[in-house]
Amino acid sequence: MARALVVHRDRLPQSQKIYQAAQYVRMSTDYQQYSIENQAVAIAAYAELHRLRIIRTYRDEGESGLKIENRTGLTELINDVQAGHTNFGHLLIFDVSRWGRFQDIDESAHYEFICRRAGIKVAYCAEQFDNDGGLLSSIVKNIKRVMAAEFSRELSAKVLAGALRLASHGFKMGAPAPYGLERRLVDDKCRAKGVLQSGERKSLTTDRVKLGPGSPDQVAVVKWVFDEYLRCNSQAEIVRKLNRRGVLTNRGYRWQQSAISTLLHNEAYIGNIIYNRDTEKLGARRTHNPRELWIRSEGAIEPIVKRDTFLRAKRVMEERCVRISEKEMLSRIRKVLMKKGKLNASIIRASPGLPSLSSCLFHFGTLRNLYRLIGYAGNQGRFDKLDAHRRWVDFHLENANRLREAFEDAGRCATLDRSIECLRLNNAVNICFRVAKWRKYGLQPLRWALVQRVGSPKGWVVALRMGENNEAVMDYLLLPSTSLSFKGGVFRFSQDTLAVHKIERFQTFEGLSRSLVKRICKRTSKTEQTKRGQLSK
Repeated sequence: MARALVVHRDRLPQSQKIYQAAQYVRMSTDYQQYSIENQAVAIAAYAELHRLRIIRTYRDEGESGLKIENRTGLTELINDVQAGHTNFGHLLIFDVSRWGRFQDIDESAHYEFICRRAGIKVAYCAEQFDNDGGLLSSIVKNIKRVMAAEFSRELSAKVLAGALRLASHGFKMGAPAPYGLERRLVDDKCRAKGVLQSGERKSLTTDRVKLGPGSPDQVAVVKWVFDEYLRCNSQAEIVRKLNRRGVLTNRGYRWQQSAISTLLHNEAYIGNIIYNRDTEKLGARRTHNPRELWIRSEGAIEPIVKRDTFLRAKRVMEERCVRISEKEMLSRIRKVLMKKGKLNASIIRASPGLPSLSSCLFHFGTLRNLYRLIGYAGNQGRFDKLDAHRRWVDFHLENANRLREAFEDAGRCATLDRSIECLRLNNAVNICFRVAKWRKYGLQPLRWALVQRVGSPKGWVVALRMGENNEAVMDYLLLPSTSLSFKGGVFRFSQDTLAVHKIERFQTFEGLSRSLVKRICKRTSKTEQTKRGQLSK
């Protein structure tokens, strides 16, 4: 049995291709520690008996057999067969169910047909019939496929029943812990055994998982979010404040408005667990369950938010949630315009009876389009300025792409992230691209302004400095991010303060590019030499 899972690289003559075989093995979960090995042993014994040489292995480990998605082994096998990239005449499989436990039994038959059509014989090594295409084998295979699908359905029903029972007792079933909470491992008598970190799972079937308050910092953030929302701050404003502070979600991502909405709706923060809101059985599309099927366990978690605070926030969300047609939305916004004489994002947010700003953007795309639909042109000048700014940003990002190519020509690895307008060099040096707008304040000297961008990494800043009335490029500036002192999210400087802030001026972008490439390449070369010297010692 030593030949199990061994791929022989030596090639036999084409005339002997019929003696070469590939094997496909699959196990559905990581808990089946010996499933792959057991399959391989049976397949190796079959190959020895029939004098076949196993030259290739396709395998899927820990992948469900309900669908082909994420099964790289089976996908690669089918692709190779269809493309004719095979040098074997046999495909050895443990049993019929290894193709998969598809709910449509014709799917596994389809994959076998693809192999047979390509001249590859499919053998089931652990089955009690020969796959010779006869009446008996056809009937038995079809029965086996039905049994495989039914096994999945029965197992799914049993797993769901067990999960509903455990959830009703206040245990956590699947999914990561919400922000501000942690998963605590307990034994069958609810005695604490430790805390499960992200990606960790319980190893004993008798163990259970309960939720509890997480780190003090995250608990404080959850309480702060509820307090801010009750101070009439919108969810979008809360997101901006969290991202400015550098607070990340429990998955290490920047905050989004959907995450704040989920947090404010989650009853886990007042101690309640709600399970079975949605169903996603047997790989089908997720569906919402009616409330009578929900499993609610109250007082299962130590609360971190006062019940009164949670209910007040819930009432505020319900009041702000306006469910009306688009026609009615436009009608109400016109009435607000007639009353206020103007419109902007702040007025829309503050006006009772109007949908939220995010809802308006979802239905109408942009504020400009919304204003066009109600015949309002009061903010057209501002929109024109935004369009002009966007064109200059796009122009500057083309400069960033040229700088990326210059670094690659110099032998450096450079990647451009347009979402944050940043060029990252060798995963170590960051170069951010910004537009410095021209400003004139009465009789004061001319100034330029750089707006702070949330999440911008430290490093170099390449600024495109605009000329009078922001109508043309004046020059290009290079400055370290450490010299930027933002006040109210804006860094302002004048011609006289360039030296104070260590700002270098270049008449053309080509000149700045040559200087920056030379400077950074020289510095990184010295760093690499120092590291090599330390390693040699």
